[in-house]
Amino acid sequence: MGAAYFYHLTRRPLQDTLPVLLDKARGAGWRIAVRGRDPDRLSWLDDTLWQAGDASFLPHGLAGGPHDALQPILLTTSAEVSNGATCVMCVDGADVAPDEVTALERVCILFDGTDPEAVQHARGQWKALTAAGCAAQYWSEESGRWEKKAESGG
Repeated sequence: MGAAYFYHLTRRPLQDTLPVLLDKARGAGWRIAVRGRDPDRLSWLDDTLWQAGDASFLPHGLAGGPHDALQPILLTTSAEVSNGATCVMCVDGADVAPDEVTALERVCILFDGTDPEAVQHARGQWKALTAAGCAAQYWSEESGRWEKKAESGG
């Protein structure tokens, strides 16, 4: 049974935080789907990840290609996990259902702490997932390093 980890981004933007989390998830042996809502934004994120340099190489692909099922990291707008992901990272307000959280190893919800709408959406997701019995953790980088600020046992 998986858990949802909420990452409140206040010091570093998504393009800096996501590669770190992707690297950790790959280190755990997980296949990952990065779920967003806007194809153009995911295309930008795809380019950003490729330009990160050799030191942080993250093999990935943008959904819709001929090799989606083979991608260790797949950027997608779909709730369908076509690469066998055991970890889903939701960005830019992408939703995740409670049954997904329990079926996966991990769900990460990354949200921009400087955007009041993003914060409000994440609060709604926290309430919905924990009310459905999902285990959840809330992480903040407000102090300058990541700290667990809240946990719900699910």
